[in-house]
Amino acid sequence: MLADQLRTDLTAAMKRRDEVAISALRMALAAVKEAAVAGKEAKELTDDEILKVLNKEVKRRDEAAEAFRNADRPDRADRELAERDVLAAYLPAALSPEELNSIIDETLAEGGFSGMTAMGPAMKAVTAKVAGRADGKTVSELVRQRLSAG
Repeated sequence: MLADQLRTDLTAAMKRRDEVAISALRMALAAVKEAAVAGKEAKELTDDEILKVLNKEVKRRDEAAEAFRNADRPDRADRELAERDVLAAYLPAALSPEELNSIIDETLAEGGFSGMTAMGPAMKAVTAKVAGRADGKTVSELVRQRLSAG
């Protein structure tokens, strides 16, 4: 299970004295634990749910790095990006633009989606197939382009 892998890797990072990996993995495990106890009752997260949490943490690091760059703090921005790289190693490989376009075209054709009124159901279908391997904003823009053109 992915949570066990994160804990094992944290122990290994501690033995290596890899401060960046230790920091990133501790924050990721804290976010996973927080997600597990969110809601009405605590539950064990599936690997897919843990991947969603890790995806959010990676995005958070990107946003923080951008903020530090804008505040003229390149040292902090570099650390955020290094932590992001540690966490990104656990995520599935991102889709290439060609693969993403292919999945979107295929899904829209299968579902018979057309016109902007189908945006919600089309996004739901495409997101299910893409499953965290592409940025939601990019997917949304591409689906909107296809639906408004067709």
